[in-house]
Amino acid sequence: MDIVSVGTANIDFILKVPSFVEPDTEMNIEKLHISPGGSALNFAVHATRNGLKTGIIAKLGLDYFGDIIYNRLKDEGVDIRGVSRTDEDTGMAFISVDRTGRRSIYSFIGANKKLKIGKKEIDYISEVDLIHLGGTYLEIAFPTAEHANILSFAPGALLAAYGVSTLRPILQNVDVLFLNEHELKLLTGKSLEEGVNFLIDEGVPLIVITRGSKGAELYTKRGVVKYKVREVKAVDTTGAGDAFAAGFIASWVQGESLNSCLKRAHECASKNLKRLGAI
Repeated sequence: MDIVSVGTANIDFILKVPSFVEPDTEMNIEKLHISPGGSALNFAVHATRNGLKTGIIAKLGLDYFGDIIYNRLKDEGVDIRGVSRTDEDTGMAFISVDRTGRRSIYSFIGANKKLKIGKKEIDYISEVDLIHLGGTYLEIAFPTAEHANILSFAPGALLAAYGVSTLRPILQNVDVLFLNEHELKLLTGKSLEEGVNFLIDEGVPLIVITRGSKGAELYTKRGVVKYKVREVKAVDTTGAGDAFAAGFIASWVQGESLNSCLKRAHECASKNLKRLGAI
């Protein structure tokens, strides 16, 4: 394997709606899309589509939806040695998307909460070149980061909300950190510039900040690389950050320039924005 993605795998129910429902009211669903999702799965699938030999460590239920995800991973060419099954129901996400592409999400953790990083998983993590750690739980994040040779980290709001003091053992091992502006604020409690400088002082060598229609900015001790994009009308933003990270890493591990990494990342994210679903 070139890379293994660690974290959540869900079945996503994506509801295209005119607007978000108010309490005690009813809203017509214009379109329903059901597809595998979850941060680890999204990244693994997109990394594979970008030419990387990719595996995944995740937990699925022994149910209908678990079978759908398991078979889809195999069909996509993702290595499934790190996928385990449990009697718990497979994780689910119910995602309402309005006409502007904004989302409202209800998540059911399900089988994801049963994932453990034991000897089998540590051996798998240790043998691969790079680990991508998405939004998951501290009990998963700490041992994964400890045993990773090279670590790509996209904490999402779930982990970023713990703050730097809690996540410092992970951040000390990170090689590439992916955040949006909201997550940066959650993680550091600071503005964009102050937060990035704080993380660089903490020893994070490469920080990528996604800024939606404003593009992305990449920070290192040597300076900043800014990548501007044409605004894309978003049908659905689900999984766009995972697609971005996968595109970036696919170029980064091949030694391409940082600008080229950002370019491929945006191309992958843009494709995702134009349709319903993460993959």
